[in-house]
Amino acid sequence: MTDAQPLYDLAPLIELMALGVVIALGPLAWVWWRGRGSTPVRRLQALTVLTLFLTFDLVLFGAFTRLTDSGLGCPDWPGCYGNASPVGAHAEISAAQQAMPTGPVTHGKAWVEMIHRYLATGVGVLIIALTVGAWRQRRRGQPLAHSPWWPTATLVWVCLQGAFGALTVTMKLFPAIVTLHLIGGLVLLALLCVQAVRQTLAARGAAPVALPRGLRTLLAVTALLVAAQVVLGGWVSTNYAVLACTTFPQCQGSWWPDMAFGEGFQLWRPLGLLQDGSHISFAGLTAIHYAHRLAAYLVLPLLALLAWRLVRAGALRDPARWLAGLALLQFATGLSNVVLDWPLVAAVLHTGGAAALVVVLTWALAASRAVAHAAPAPSIAKRVSA
Repeated sequence: MTDAQPLYDLAPLIELMALGVVIALGPLAWVWWRGRGSTPVRRLQALTVLTLFLTFDLVLFGAFTRLTDSGLGCPDWPGCYGNASPVGAHAEISAAQQAMPTGPVTHGKAWVEMIHRYLATGVGVLIIALTVGAWRQRRRGQPLAHSPWWPTATLVWVCLQGAFGALTVTMKLFPAIVTLHLIGGLVLLALLCVQAVRQTLAARGAAPVALPRGLRTLLAVTALLVAAQVVLGGWVSTNYAVLACTTFPQCQGSWWPDMAFGEGFQLWRPLGLLQDGSHISFAGLTAIHYAHRLAAYLVLPLLALLAWRLVRAGALRDPARWLAGLALLQFATGLSNVVLDWPLVAAVLHTGGAAALVVVLTWALAASRAVAHAAPAPSIAKRVSA
């Protein structure tokens, strides 16, 4: 009679969580040391801003993981072949690499994938700390810049994001799941940004900037369209459709190349395949790429218009400058991806620019309010930063 085996080995998950705590101790110790003698509002603000910064770095590293084909570097979850690090899985990784030297599992790709998981766990621990800190302040009757339900919702969201990270691996880079994982990271950035802006305003004793109703509507519409464009960009990347068009401004020598939108936007299907098991056609990949390009023709001028209107109104000039610069960055890196055969640096920067646009637009929305007739913005509003 053999010993009963557990249905699931929790050791890799426990070890991964312990590593996340160790990683989070560094930022937490820095905030504690830097905030000695400061108010609880200031300490919570510093931790929120630092968590936002590290989450942005995590999104960039996630893009690097995807673009280096390291997403299946460890083909199980949460560990690597049942181990907390590639060190314990050396034999299994070596066997997989020997069988397929350029395949999805190599020692380098395994480390990239696991480092991404370690960083994600560390960010999760920081968000737990934010949530606990906000509720402690609420219980003690200390002032709060926002409801503690904001960090609580962020904590719930990061747990969902972790679940999509697991599905990304277990469902073998299913395009819809990978795209949802990317969207989840951007929503996480937006949630943290709102909290950081509100805490910064409260710490400075400043109020949201008054914007004319039409200008703030333009800001909100631009944010929605940028979000849609980012989703399209994620769909291009997760379907590896970047090189379906390698020329600009035309594609395949035509202003309207052969495209199969029904195939390209069949959402629930395995990577490279259609729902009936057949391979997606090149026309389907072209449709994915060209839809993203056509949307850029609308979004980029809209960003330029918004930046100009904000500067002209004398409000939120820092976000306006960021929007103008990021629009130029997105054009340059998107063009580089097409004509330079998708270089890794340009591809990562393109994802980073998209994430930065989400943060800056969220910053502008959180730091402003609509009024029928806005007075000139006070000088302090120009220096509001997330």
